[in-house]
Amino acid sequence: MMSAISVPYKNIRNLREDHDLTQADVAKILNCSQVAYSYYEIGRRDIPTEVLIKLAKFYNCSTDYLLGLTSNAKAYPS
Repeated sequence: MMSAISVPYKNIRNLREDHDLTQADVAKILNCSQVAYSYYEIGRRDIPTEVLIKLAKFYNCSTDYLLGLTSNAKAYPS
């Protein structure tokens, strides 16, 4: 059984909070509703690939970090 908040969703929430942003702020960046974004954070909705890419670019981290595949948030070199 998965925890209430799995690693990928925990990482996007932590990044948002570390940047002092609200869910509404990030939703605006992603061009989605605050409710849709909140569903990503709580794991109620899978995060689409294009949203993962936007988040990785915005936070300058790897999609692997967002997905919980690594604990290293550093982005890959261009």
